[in-house]
Amino acid sequence: MAENVSASASLKISKEVALANASETLRFVDVMGASIPLPRNCQTPLYYDNFLRSFIKLHHIQRGRISCTVLAKPPVCNGYGTLHGGSVGSLVDILSTACARTVVSQDKELFLGEISISYLSATPLNEEVLANASVVKTGRNLTVVSVEFKLKKTGNLVYITHATFYNMPVSSL
Repeated sequence: MAENVSASASLKISKEVALANASETLRFVDVMGASIPLPRNCQTPLYYDNFLRSFIKLHHIQRGRISCTVLAKPPVCNGYGTLHGGSVGSLVDILSTACARTVVSQDKELFLGEISISYLSATPLNEEVLANASVVKTGRNLTVVSVEFKLKKTGNLVYITHATFYNMPVSSL
């Protein structure tokens, strides 16, 4: 097998995987940039959250609802020129947490228990997406938030998501 930068020295390949398939997998991981080290400034706490928030422009906040625009710029897009699915997932995390915070008191921590995302269509590079988050249900121990993403230009629904949070009392240790 050819030298691979992203493979660890202790890499073990199962005997059930053909050597050619393993080699192709390692090549793909390298091509995707796994062997490129992260710059130091990207290795700080909350860097990724702050980075993603730079693509969000809030328009309206009210109890149980948040509206904003997300811009699909190259850093959050994939090689196909569309908004990366992982970016969508991270945006859902940020927006649904912010929306849940409008109804859950600060004396409770939010624990994200589940996210579901339906990818209905792609968001092209440099397109604006309108995101509307709303609390579907909230109670003493549970909060459910829905986030819909629509292309600003056409109004077409591109992603629909749900996030379930467990409302946990803050530890008094």
